[in-house]
Amino acid sequence: MAKADSLASGTRPFAGFEWQLAGRYLRARRKEGFISVIAWVSLIGIALGVATLIIVMAVMNGFRIELLGRILGLNGHATVLPIEHGLEDYAGLTDRLLAIPGVTRAMPLIEGVAFATANGQPGFGVQIRAFRQSDFQKLPYIANGVKSGDLADFQGRDVAVIGKRLAASLALRVGDQITLISAKGGTQTPFGTTPRVVGFEIVAVVEVGVSDYDASYVYLPLEAAQAYFKTGPVAYGIELSVEDPDRIDRILPAIQTVIGPNFRIFDWRQRNLQIFSALQVERNVMFLILTLIILVAALNIISGMVMLVKDKGRDIAILRTMGATRGAVMRIFLIAGTSIGVSGTLLGLIIGTVFCANIETLRQFLSRLSGTELFSPEIYFLSRMPAHMETGEVITVVIMALSLSLLATLYPSWRAARLDPVEALRYE
Repeated sequence: MAKADSLASGTRPFAGFEWQLAGRYLRARRKEGFISVIAWVSLIGIALGVATLIIVMAVMNGFRIELLGRILGLNGHATVLPIEHGLEDYAGLTDRLLAIPGVTRAMPLIEGVAFATANGQPGFGVQIRAFRQSDFQKLPYIANGVKSGDLADFQGRDVAVIGKRLAASLALRVGDQITLISAKGGTQTPFGTTPRVVGFEIVAVVEVGVSDYDASYVYLPLEAAQAYFKTGPVAYGIELSVEDPDRIDRILPAIQTVIGPNFRIFDWRQRNLQIFSALQVERNVMFLILTLIILVAALNIISGMVMLVKDKGRDIAILRTMGATRGAVMRIFLIAGTSIGVSGTLLGLIIGTVFCANIETLRQFLSRLSGTELFSPEIYFLSRMPAHMETGEVITVVIMALSLSLLATLYPSWRAARLDPVEALRYE
């Protein structure tokens, strides 16, 4: 009688004996080993689901941030283009644009395409971008990516800077000549236009980290491009960089006021709409698909707890006859099931964090182990695998995993609380 009174008095919510019994039920005996296996499978499933979701979201975020940063770091956040003809007073317009609050950089440029060849190597098409030397040296990914040569020599009409992959493809080094062939600026003859063929000395080789840029871009001084394309003292347009590219809409009206009606503005969202829209869609789809892993693991918790409740029917009946309330029984199994979800979520969080912190090292190790390229720069644009964990997303994943684990435990716990002691002990 005293023992029953003690048990009844200990049935306050989440009393110590409830935690002890929940822990005891999770440590199944030999004859209950199958239930223990299901619990471990559920825990591992939730851990893998949480870790996978964190890793994939971090890689997608890192890929977007790195790609956006490098592309915008080279192309600017907006481009001002004349509607009808080349921009003659580009120096004066550049100064007026720089005076706009929020504009951090304004660079006149010339763009074009050409066919590049050197050292008898098969040639291929390249994109030409021309800047003033003072502007070119301010591009962070260019200035920090110099592999050989010196950007101080980036001046004159016969010099060029090329990407590292392009240099490797054409077997070029600093001091070698690259030949550019273009129909624009060629000589008119009775038989048509003769392509313009000009050799340029390589003064520097750079690596910006975007494979497309490193493999197919040639940078010329502005005066060299003007002479090569025979444009005269004009620029193709002016590239602008702003303090906050995500809020560029706030600055566009001021830019339009300065440039007037004879110019058009193209911001970075218009130029890169397809690639970043595709990244966002892929990110959302991957989140939904990988959430199913956690959902399946949560369903395993349901099956394991239902089997546990059925196996512990006699114990539940004895607890009820000793004075344990239905709420106490429900909490015992709620603690047992939720413990699996909490442990799995924390384990997944640790695995995901460690993996993201060392993802490039792990990628290189797996590449060497398998003998394959797991992150091809030609396909993914970047030379290194990025990972950026956003606190809000990680918290969302953790809360989602914990919520699914709790919901998966409610039904088995409710069944345990509704068990009739008389029916459970009738055939004992």
